[in-house]
Amino acid sequence: MDHLRKILKNELQFSRNSREIEGIIFDIIFNHVKDLLFIIKVEEGPKFRYLFANENALQIEGMTKESIGKLIEEVLPKKISRQIYLECSRFFNGEEDVQFTEKIKKKDGTYLFSESIFNAIKDEYGKISYIVCAARDITESVGEKKRIIESQQRYRSVIDHNLDAIFSLNEKGVILSTNRATYDITGYSEKQLTGRSIFHLFHDRDSDKFRKMFRKTYDGYAQEFSECRFIHKKGTELVVHLKTVPIVINGEIDGIYAIMRDITDYTENLEIISYMAFHDQLTGLLNRAALIRDLKVEIKKNQKQNTEFALLNIDLDRFKYLNDTMGHEAGDLLLKNVGQRLLSMKYKNFEVYRQGGDEFNILLKNTDEELVNEFVAEIFKVFNIPFQLKRQEYFITPSIGISMYPFDGHDSEMLIRKADGALYQVKEKGKAHYQFYNTGMTVHFPGLVMMESQLRRAIENRELILYYQPQVDLHTNETTSFEALLRWANPILGFVSPGEFIPLAEDTGLIISIGDWVIEEVCRQLRSWEDKGIHGLKIGVNLSPKQFTQPSLCERIAYLLKKYSLKPSSLEIEITEGAMQDTAETIKILDQMKEIGLSISVDDFGTGYSSLSYLKQFPLDTLKIDQSFVKEILFDKKDAAITNTIIHLANSLGLEVIAEGVETTEQAGFLKDANCSKAQGFLFSKPVPAEELFKHLIPV
Repeated sequence: MDHLRKILKNELQFSRNSREIEGIIFDIIFNHVKDLLFIIKVEEGPKFRYLFANENALQIEGMTKESIGKLIEEVLPKKISRQIYLECSRFFNGEEDVQFTEKIKKKDGTYLFSESIFNAIKDEYGKISYIVCAARDITESVGEKKRIIESQQRYRSVIDHNLDAIFSLNEKGVILSTNRATYDITGYSEKQLTGRSIFHLFHDRDSDKFRKMFRKTYDGYAQEFSECRFIHKKGTELVVHLKTVPIVINGEIDGIYAIMRDITDYTENLEIISYMAFHDQLTGLLNRAALIRDLKVEIKKNQKQNTEFALLNIDLDRFKYLNDTMGHEAGDLLLKNVGQRLLSMKYKNFEVYRQGGDEFNILLKNTDEELVNEFVAEIFKVFNIPFQLKRQEYFITPSIGISMYPFDGHDSEMLIRKADGALYQVKEKGKAHYQFYNTGMTVHFPGLVMMESQLRRAIENRELILYYQPQVDLHTNETTSFEALLRWANPILGFVSPGEFIPLAEDTGLIISIGDWVIEEVCRQLRSWEDKGIHGLKIGVNLSPKQFTQPSLCERIAYLLKKYSLKPSSLEIEITEGAMQDTAETIKILDQMKEIGLSISVDDFGTGYSSLSYLKQFPLDTLKIDQSFVKEILFDKKDAAITNTIIHLANSLGLEVIAEGVETTEQAGFLKDANCSKAQGFLFSKPVPAEELFKHLIPV
């Protein structure tokens, strides 16, 4: 600083303004020490020479202590030196103060934005002798300003380019501005909307709700209106989704944004989709999905009111015959006419549904059994009138099954199943009449698709169970062999009869994986009994025709016997006569089984159509007499003769004989006298789970 003072005194010693200049310079130096300070001497030309630069100024690229005393253009790059030259020259044009902003590169490679203030110092003759420059670092404020500008641009971009209409509103709901999309959606230009109340643009039935929504938003809570009606400029209604959000500035609500999306097309599509989802495409009637929906609603309502309703399941008799002979076009026409007639009945409180095919349902609300009888009588009257098909008259009769809420079930699925069970009984008894469900009826599961879906997951969900039925030696009363019988307990369908799911498993090929599970489960159970000290048992396993012809069957059985360390004699394979149609292939498979050491029996012997010659050709061990012969052996001479013949034939061939379906001691006595080896049936035990069998029938 003393060096600066010395320089200035030498330069200013002849000037009468020296004290004034010195005061200005040192005031700047001491009060703005963070700024970049320069003193520039003005020479003839004019030329500008650095006379002083503080420490901050020396951080600029190109500036060093050696720069002092040099001309500006000798120190700085040409572009920058020219800029400073031009700024300094402005004093010679009569300007008193010169200010400008520039971007400066520092020695460390960074940049700063500076706001420079130039002051000219004149001598006693008014000639400019020196220029003092103070450059303030405004990088942070420039960055903040840039961020604000960018933020504003982003905000405007969101508003201007948004596909939704956006209204800026004041506290009274007056429109202050809109975005571009508003015109496309509403038909109004910004000029036509600005200054208008937004409340007048909505349908009367939605305007009040929107006002409440607006007031809540002004209290600081964003609101949403899923569907309201906006009046387009053309006068048509738009279905719009509306959101309102408060505009908050410095903690105060300064207005509201209303954001509006046109969902007119979407709403119309939803209505179409909803209609298609709950209506039959052919007849226009409600469909099964609608039936289940309406049943749930009706059940909920009737639980509170303690009333009854009826579900009718209607099937058209001999429709398949008409459809096959007249063609599908005539069949479709008939289904449409049936639907129209059912709808035209002069009754209240009922809905008509088509499940598919020729099956219809009627939900009769708030009724009782007496009223249902009257209603059904009207249905039959409707069908007494012939249908006109291709200029010919055709008479169609309905079969009707009926379930009643709450007596026949408390959920939709059970009511449907029981109405179907009642319909099944009608079909069995000759059709063309109706039947209420009663507890003695078998409920048949109608949804094969659902059954298949459930059956595919039965193994992994551990729903399959093996029951075992004892085979008692009629001469010693000992029990050393059992037949394994498959059962299925499903959480949705309950216990499903093997007569229902086994044919389905055969048709779908699931019988292969199910059959494999059965064989392994039997082996596992035998191993468990062996480990408990129970030895010498034999379990019979039924093989389906499809499973019997699997190429890897014998290898799989051999593997399982080895896996569970079992003697092959502990497993007996039961096959039906139907599985032995291909003699050559059957012999090949049976020989492989015998090589393993398995016992082989023929189940339901005498019910098939195979030649008796296979008894001689095939390596069999046991014949099982079907229960259809055993049932009447005491009363039907033919059944008794057939049973005696089978037993005699088997004994002659050295085969063991097991009679199935034995229910009385008299039947057991007849079989024992005929020299039958073993018997199984309810007389001895029904099929039971392994735990129960172990507990009651197998001594430990």
